[in-house]
Amino acid sequence: MRVQANGVELCVDTVGHRSDPALLLIMGSGASLDWWPDELCERLAAGGRFVVRYDHRDTGQSVTCAPGEPRYSGSDLVADAAGVLDALGLPRAHVAGLSMGGALAQVLALDHPGRVASLCLIATSPAGPDADLPGMAQEDAARYAELSAPDWNDREQVIEYLVASFRIIAGRSRPFDAQLHRELAGRVFDRSESIASMTNHDLIDSTPRWRERLGGLAVPTLVIHGREDPFLPYPHGVALAREIPGARLITLEHAGHELPREDWDVVIPAILEHTAP
Repeated sequence: MRVQANGVELCVDTVGHRSDPALLLIMGSGASLDWWPDELCERLAAGGRFVVRYDHRDTGQSVTCAPGEPRYSGSDLVADAAGVLDALGLPRAHVAGLSMGGALAQVLALDHPGRVASLCLIATSPAGPDADLPGMAQEDAARYAELSAPDWNDREQVIEYLVASFRIIAGRSRPFDAQLHRELAGRVFDRSESIASMTNHDLIDSTPRWRERLGGLAVPTLVIHGREDPFLPYPHGVALAREIPGARLITLEHAGHELPREDWDVVIPAILEHTAP
C-alpha cells in the first residue's frame, strides 16, 4: 500500500496483527523492501510481531527522483521512517536496520527517542569513515570499481549487475547462492518504478555526524554483525556495541554484509527475545 509519510508517497507492506508489538524494518542504501525476504517477515510475525517494511525513496514503488538528481538528504530518510509510523498510526515501534538502514535507525532513536522501543542494528556502523574503523579491503574495493553500470532498462543486465555486487559483499566461507540472489534481483527490478534511481542514495548528503551522541542512547540495543563483512568490517559492529550503553553483540561467524538465511535460526529468536513485551 502507498501512504503519505513526511510529505512524500512511500510504499509500505505489513505482516502480522496490528495488536502485536510493531517492528519497523529499515533496509540499506538503494534497497527496496524486497531485501527483507517474505519468509523472514512471516517468521517474525509468527513470533508475535507486527512487521512493517517499506521502500525508501528512489526504490521499489515509492516516490522517485530522476537518476542523478535526488532532492532529499539522509535526514529526510530518517524523517521518512518516523513518517511511516505516523501514517500507520503507530506511536512507537521496535526498529531493526541493516547497513544504511542501521545508521538511519540510530539517528531515529537519537532524534525521536519516544518513537523507538528498541534497536536491532545489523551490519552497520557508528559513523562514516573514522580513523579507528577499517575500510573496505583494497581487493574488494577494486572488484567494485571493475563493475560496469548496466543498461538500467535491460532486466537481465540489471540482475547480473546486482548479483555481482552482492557476491562481493557476501561472506566467503559459505558457497554463494547465485540463483537465490538472481530471483531476488529479478523481483527488485520488476517492482521498481525507476530502477536506475536507486543509485541516487550514493549522491545524497548524509545525516549529521552522530557517533559522539551514542553514549546518551537509552534504548535496549542488539547489534548483529558478520565476522566476514568486507564492506563494514567486524570492528564496526564491535565499536557500535561498545559505544551504546548496555548493547549486546551477536557475531555471525560466516556472514558478510548481509543477513543470510543460514543464520536466521539464530537471528530470528534473538530479535524476538530482544523485542519481547
